[in-house]
Amino acid sequence: MRDRSLAEWTPPEVPVREVHQGRYARLEPLSLEHVAGLRDAHLEDERDEMWRYLPVGPFDEAGYSAWVETQCALTDPLHFAVRMADGRLGGTLSLMRIMPAAGTIEAGWLTFAPRLQRTRESTEAVYLLMKWAFEAGYRRFEWKCDAANIPSRRAAERFGLSFEGVFRQASVVKGRNRDTAWFAAIDAEWPALSAAFESWLHPQNFEADGRQKQSLRALTAPILVSADPTRD
Repeated sequence: MRDRSLAEWTPPEVPVREVHQGRYARLEPLSLEHVAGLRDAHLEDERDEMWRYLPVGPFDEAGYSAWVETQCALTDPLHFAVRMADGRLGGTLSLMRIMPAAGTIEAGWLTFAPRLQRTRESTEAVYLLMKWAFEAGYRRFEWKCDAANIPSRRAAERFGLSFEGVFRQASVVKGRNRDTAWFAAIDAEWPALSAAFESWLHPQNFEADGRQKQSLRALTAPILVSADPTRD
């Protein structure tokens, strides 16, 4: 495939600490004011599953406050707290590995409590970051996870991010080997991805009891250029 000319492309701006408001979810720059609400959400995860594949956690309250304080001073990763439609906090996620010169950016550090998992808010939270990135001019939106983290791999593909391979023995996390699975979407795919997300998030896509009429996976599947070979 012939390389696309970048003669008219300019590196995008770096993301800043600002609110991203969606139809269901609101992303707020992470602060110490979020700690109590996030800790309340964390308590629902009785087995600490959301920390299993992360290099930090689980935390006690003091430890989490200290960690949040250090993260608030960073610009990469840039963390956001996810406020749900009912006003509660449900978790966090971030933009990270921000490389404007290459036009690449990654979503990571997802800590979604049970109350946020499998909700419209959780999907929209990721969509809001993807939307910001591509509209800002980034060329590539990445998702990387421990290759053993099957739920994360399934989520990446559901979001329309194509599987790009596994980096073997990429790192050591909590005393264990980590192979890293790579997924990404590029700017040429963004119009179709945006349309898929908007269709899925539209209120008319849901029954009165909240059940979806059409799955996001079905909407994004035609956009994938390569599928995860471990999928069902």
